[in-house]
Amino acid sequence: MDHAAPPFPAPTTVEEFRDRLSALSDSLPRRMRQCADFVAANADRIAVSTVAELAAGAEVPPSALMRFCQIMGFSGFSEMQKLFRDAYTPGWPDYSTRLRNLKDNGAGSPAALLAEFVEAGRLSLEALAKSVDEAALEAAVARLAKAETVHVVGLRRAFPVASYLAYVFEKMSVPAMLHDGVGKLDHRFALRPGDALLAITFAPYSEETLTLAQDARARGLPVVAMTDHLTSPLARLADAVVAVPEVDFGAFRSLSATIAMALALAVAVGSARDEASTG
Repeated sequence: MDHAAPPFPAPTTVEEFRDRLSALSDSLPRRMRQCADFVAANADRIAVSTVAELAAGAEVPPSALMRFCQIMGFSGFSEMQKLFRDAYTPGWPDYSTRLRNLKDNGAGSPAALLAEFVEAGRLSLEALAKSVDEAALEAAVARLAKAETVHVVGLRRAFPVASYLAYVFEKMSVPAMLHDGVGKLDHRFALRPGDALLAITFAPYSEETLTLAQDARARGLPVVAMTDHLTSPLARLADAVVAVPEVDFGAFRSLSATIAMALALAVAVGSARDEASTG
């Protein structure tokens, strides 16, 4: 096995890892690209999987995955896995832990909580106003406005956003279908030529959302992503990416900026479709 020193220092954060992966992916040979694509789409599995499991998922031998780790700057798989375990394990605190942290910080009264969440929402909205990529937003609207049906998927934290989008699309007379995952039902059969997918997910990313985005992309359908970072695994699957920053308080994350973006996106799509039908 090749034990040559890595070409550059190992990434120290998941964000650095994704940035390097994005920068290197186009220049990688075939097997390394298979590793890169699989890791990008399944970053949440790195912390809990073995070399053999990830290699099988990428359809490469374990030695290829080890070489990929070295290309990314790690001494081996264990060092890469430690980065993701430190980032994702124990993961986002459960709700009892979040409540305990709030009480420990003296923010337990309803009025104090409201003030803090209002402030987190305000900061999120200000960050969105400063960071919005207008070209990316217009590209997202253009792709969704041309779709026969807009398929919307967002689970866990993103589910309220997806539900609200489906509601606004219906009020704007935009044909839309919400993929809600109720009963573990798989509605991928509903994807048709001429449709588009609007996928929403934030770290830790929903595997079901990523899978549907992969399927839509494989069918040649436009995929619009609403996510937290341009380096998220969903962004790699999308034709247009709308990044939304959210400020958290006590490990509770606001949806203020995300809902604002969702409303703007839905109304813009409805308006564009209306102009096209009357123009």
